[in-house]
Amino acid sequence: MSDDPMLPEAVAKALERYREALAEHGMSWGEPPIAYVRSMSPSRFVDDEAFFRAAAGRVRAEHPDSSDAEREILVRELDFDEVLRDALDEEPPEGLAVLRLTPSGHRLDGRPRIVLEPGGGALPLTLLIDNGRAAEAEVGVGGQVYRVAPGGARLVETDTATGVTAGAERVDLSGLTRLAPRARLRVRAGFPCRWSVWSAGGQGWHPDGGPARYDHHGLPYFHGDDIVLDVPAEPLTVRAARGMEYDFAQTTVTPHGETLVELTPARLYDAAAKGWYGGDLHVHLNFVGDLVATPATAAAMQHGEDLHVLNLLAANVSGHRVFDQEALEHWAGEDLPWSDATHVARMGVEYRNDLLGHLHAFGMTAPPGRYHSGFAGAADWPPTSAACEELRGLGAVVGYAHAFHSPVETPEDVIGFGGPQCSARMAVVDAALGLVDSMEVLHFSSAAGSSAVYRRLLGAGHRLAAVAGTDSMLSFTRQRVETVTNPLGWERTYARVDGPLTAASYAEAVRRGRTFATTGPFVELAVDGHEPGDTIDRAPGDRVRVTVRVIGPEVERLTIRTADGVLAEGPPGEITAELVVGAPTYVVALAEGAPHPRSLFAEVFAHTSPVYVDVRGRRVARAEDLRWCLEWLDRLERLIRERARLDSEEQLGDYLRLIDEARDVHAARLRA
Repeated sequence: MSDDPMLPEAVAKALERYREALAEHGMSWGEPPIAYVRSMSPSRFVDDEAFFRAAAGRVRAEHPDSSDAEREILVRELDFDEVLRDALDEEPPEGLAVLRLTPSGHRLDGRPRIVLEPGGGALPLTLLIDNGRAAEAEVGVGGQVYRVAPGGARLVETDTATGVTAGAERVDLSGLTRLAPRARLRVRAGFPCRWSVWSAGGQGWHPDGGPARYDHHGLPYFHGDDIVLDVPAEPLTVRAARGMEYDFAQTTVTPHGETLVELTPARLYDAAAKGWYGGDLHVHLNFVGDLVATPATAAAMQHGEDLHVLNLLAANVSGHRVFDQEALEHWAGEDLPWSDATHVARMGVEYRNDLLGHLHAFGMTAPPGRYHSGFAGAADWPPTSAACEELRGLGAVVGYAHAFHSPVETPEDVIGFGGPQCSARMAVVDAALGLVDSMEVLHFSSAAGSSAVYRRLLGAGHRLAAVAGTDSMLSFTRQRVETVTNPLGWERTYARVDGPLTAASYAEAVRRGRTFATTGPFVELAVDGHEPGDTIDRAPGDRVRVTVRVIGPEVERLTIRTADGVLAEGPPGEITAELVVGAPTYVVALAEGAPHPRSLFAEVFAHTSPVYVDVRGRRVARAEDLRWCLEWLDRLERLIRERARLDSEEQLGDYLRLIDEARDVHAARLRA
């Protein structure tokens, strides 16, 4: 029996099994090799735009007459090592070297990285073999031979001290390293922070034994305070950050011996002082990857980011295995051991069906009986509605995760080409039947698409909270295509809590829609003094005052929207508008901006839940939005009939009954 409260016996044994899987299978941990799993390793080194542009280019070149729907399928069948090769600039990013095999020989491209002396040592290296020859090539790495097809590519994990040969020729790796004198750097803020230390060329420095984490933008980071690390006696940039309520503090230093750097990030706002607590509702401790993450990892990160609420999700990847299920079973209904008065952590669940949508659940009292459907040959059944009912029955507040991944204008865009996109296609059903509490308008993908669909659902009379979930995965250290290696809490769901912060009080605030989702800006919306989640009742012709205030240097514009569209917009700071009441409506606020150093997303974005404006007891039910949702339901039915993997007519019947019930809800509102 373990004496470590962070590592109860069942959890410790599960982590050991994960380490064995990582050692045997690499980053996939032995999961079924669907496209998502196969892309994990090669997608570490270029951003999503470059990677998917290269993938689309390969498909167009190889299948010029294919349709858009066919190309979506063909992309998933590509060799992603070759896609990475095509996506790279001439100079590879830090940590990657490219061995280019040409008809006349070979060339090695890569940035030289620093090895500290005395002591030296090998550096981890990812080697991409690019065979530009007309025949198959053989490359030896540490005694193992890799055969690469003509025009093909192959990623190999090695280090800078391992011998590499191209056929009979030795490959000289000495240009990938250079020696530098060793120094020691002590970083201190007086409270836990996120630290970044890097030298010229972007090489990151981390404490000995700690994971070499890099965020989506390629910046290295680690968490804690009063930490000593070995660094080169050369100019370094040092940055201290602490989540979105703080700016970052930064300096340059050339250390000699042991050099102390003290930095204190300046606080921009104190949300808890106003009763608002920021949570990340979608984080994975272990989700395959290049290391096994422990509960202590999550604890250090939550406190270093000053994240008030953390939801660590047990979930499967591409097969039946559920990662961190043992942790959920041990701690279900309890705060995790590092929780305190202003930092609450819980184990939750991501219920996953790639065809129809993923759900996250927070605040549950016990593990569910099911975690997924549609994987490894299993049927896309039962419907997500059954999962919503079960999770809610366990006390959870339930939301649709990473709702949509591209801009959405029409119901046709919701369904897309019908592939397994993890999009929230069943959300219109579960919202109509009152089975779901929220939707992620902020996640790793399209905020524009997800928030547009969210507002359609609001306009159709569905009362959902706007939330955020990062999908950060602590078992990855470097990933450029997605944002999974960003620190947890880089997006947050702020919820207005009554009384002390607890899992229950936070869940209740989300359930009531007292929220906004943000990449950093703190947004306050008031409609005649009422906040998000509130309902006011007015008569036609009444005038209500709407005020939006925002804190955050990254904001460039504010927008007030109602069910009918934009009511007002203006520069950051504060805007006000007057709404003349006509039909029932809602009011939300948005804050937006271009990429900014404080933001770990492609854009700056915040979106509030609504203040509902009823008219003489009638809630918003906008005809255009209701018809939009009815068309969505028609297309959803066709998708399920044509694409869902179902074992019987009875299973199909379950879906059709739910869709008909949702149609009835929308049709009744349209007639009212």
